[in-house]
Amino acid sequence: MMKHLGRAAALAGLLVSLWLVWREDPRAVLSALRVAGGGLVVAALAHVLTIIANACDWRSLIRGANRPSFARMMHLVWVRESVNSMLPVARIGGELVSFRMFRRWGVRSSTAVASTIVDMQLTLISQLMFTMVGIGFLFANAQSGALRLAGQLAWGVLALTPVLLLFGLVQHANPFQRITSALNHMTSGKLTTLVGQSAQIDQSIKLIWRRRAVVLRYLFFWQPLQCLATSLQIWLALYFLGARVTLVEAVVIESLIQAISSAAFFVPGGLGVQEGAFVLIGGALGLDPATSLALAASRRIRDVLVFVPGLIAWQFFEASGGTRSQAAPHGARAGLAGQRSSLGEAHQRREQR
Repeated sequence: MMKHLGRAAALAGLLVSLWLVWREDPRAVLSALRVAGGGLVVAALAHVLTIIANACDWRSLIRGANRPSFARMMHLVWVRESVNSMLPVARIGGELVSFRMFRRWGVRSSTAVASTIVDMQLTLISQLMFTMVGIGFLFANAQSGALRLAGQLAWGVLALTPVLLLFGLVQHANPFQRITSALNHMTSGKLTTLVGQSAQIDQSIKLIWRRRAVVLRYLFFWQPLQCLATSLQIWLALYFLGARVTLVEAVVIESLIQAISSAAFFVPGGLGVQEGAFVLIGGALGLDPATSLALAASRRIRDVLVFVPGLIAWQFFEASGGTRSQAAPHGARAGLAGQRSSLGEAHQRREQR
């Protein structure tokens, strides 16, 4: 059912995107893209900086022997972003894939789940912070039409504020242990092992939050660095499109685009939603619709050059796991066959004697 809904949302989003381009004169949009040329490829590949920052901040949440190498964390972040951005997985499929990758690399289940959950919590907190920065900039510098947009976004942030308080309270309530304990009671004690594992997850989450220096560095160093890296992509794309904006304005565009795209998590790739958001926010900052749609198209170039290869890398990862899991039984069967052959030869020698 969810798969069909995702496909329907993607089709509707694609139709909206095509309608927006058709309404704003396709020739103007194509002309802007032609002027930018290969510069948009440079802007798209700059997303590697964002992946590096995200790999560093997520890796900092894991300590000890369980911590994967930097290269593996980059691989994991790349695959997670690709799955969440390109597939109809409601922005959580990438986290599930990440858990599988962690486990394949020997990371304990409690550590893998705890670091993933805290990474999601801190990312949402920082995203709300940057959205408020973008809204504040619109209030201070934009025209009346943009003030209406800023007001609507501000109400949206206000509605999500209780989520931040909930995150602060949930970590002390042992949610995983409580849920599995209730299920264990309902199944007459058949989930005792899961209760213990859930308690370990809750404890691991608490331990990460108690490392205040790590949490603060995540929120006020790595996440701002990540936001600047994504904003640099916006700035570069607009530079090559011939629109001169400041890096601050690029930060505002990126922060508000992320907020709107996250709200439309059910649409694969944010098709249609992202294009409409670029036109709306770009117009509030003085960009014409053709340039805004060309900027949205540059984001699709990033999807093709970065996220599609990420999906392919994920499939190679899964395939390599399947090959290894099948190789062991095959090797074991070969070993048993060899042992049987040796035993048979020994028995024949005894009979000959």
